[in-house]
Amino acid sequence: MKYIDEFRAGDLAQQISAKIACETNPRRHYHFMEFCGGHTHAISRFGIADLLPANVRMIHGPGCPVCVLPIGRVQNAIQLAQTPDVILCSYGDMLRIPASNGMSLLKAKAHGADIRMVYSSTDALKIAQENPHRQVVFFAIGFETTTPPTAVAIQQAKTLDLKNFSVFCNHVLTPSAISHILQSPEVREFGLVPLDGFIGPAHVSVVIGSQPYEYFAEEFQKPVVIAGFEPLDVMQAILMLIRQINTGRAEVENEFTRTVLPAGNIKAQALVADVFELRRTFEWRGLGWVPYSALKIKSHYADFDAEQRFVISALSIADNKACECGAILRGVKRPQDCKIFGTVCTPENPVGSCMVSAEGTCAAHYRYGRFRERNNVAIKEN
Repeated sequence: MKYIDEFRAGDLAQQISAKIACETNPRRHYHFMEFCGGHTHAISRFGIADLLPANVRMIHGPGCPVCVLPIGRVQNAIQLAQTPDVILCSYGDMLRIPASNGMSLLKAKAHGADIRMVYSSTDALKIAQENPHRQVVFFAIGFETTTPPTAVAIQQAKTLDLKNFSVFCNHVLTPSAISHILQSPEVREFGLVPLDGFIGPAHVSVVIGSQPYEYFAEEFQKPVVIAGFEPLDVMQAILMLIRQINTGRAEVENEFTRTVLPAGNIKAQALVADVFELRRTFEWRGLGWVPYSALKIKSHYADFDAEQRFVISALSIADNKACECGAILRGVKRPQDCKIFGTVCTPENPVGSCMVSAEGTCAAHYRYGRFRERNNVAIKEN
């Protein structure tokens, strides 16, 4: 397939793997965090970790918007869905996230709540037009990638003068989370993770560009390489990070030049700036309260803000005590370090958010890594 097969060529992967092995310094260790869940999925799916030397370790970051949304906000969405005459529209992978008392949006739907899975904010807007006597709430989540479409939906709702459409906004920002990981004492309380550099997110960077990461490279002396989601993209980014470390550089480099520009998508940024503004703080699962890390709807569009239209109480609900999602999202622990991983907690019966989304660390490791590890152990024993 054009523009896909070229970035999955096995012979090229072996060549890059050989370069990585040749250029790594055997007297040191390299610790790189891939922030984005898409990269985590690619690393597990294509067995990239198996192609790296033992002293190069990939650390999975909190790069799945479904995974980092705190239980309190999910509980808020369930309460909205249970409000009389409300239709809650949500992306599909949000439906299965466990909230308090084992409840989820999917279970709330089974109990009679009108919850509808949508593929875009435009779908939610259409449902509002088709149901003028019902209040339609769009459960908006995601990083910078999905924020412009939500902004467009709000602008269109205002143009159409829709009185029955609002957005429960849960859009969060990538750079703030990276900064929090690097400097927050609250995060460090849960364990220290050595980090030498970052693989920067792909789709997020299409919107915001490469310039916002320059702060991390300069302030924290941590190199950042923005990479695409294909296996050769990820491997080339790892090689570029190793070369920066070896030469004492800490810069922002763009491997994903076929899509990402330094300034990003200016039109998309303008849409977001028109509709949204920064929240002073927002809770992330695994990271706690992160300052200026999320967006809220501006007062100019307050008529379409579900938090203004409905009574939504701030809820802070702890994770299941047996679940290690918080530590996994911080990179402190791996999925296999969780006692319930693959037993009590599976994609069919997720206990934590990391097992829900396909881009969640636990879900990716369950699908692509767990059984390979078991087979490797069996081979060694025989």
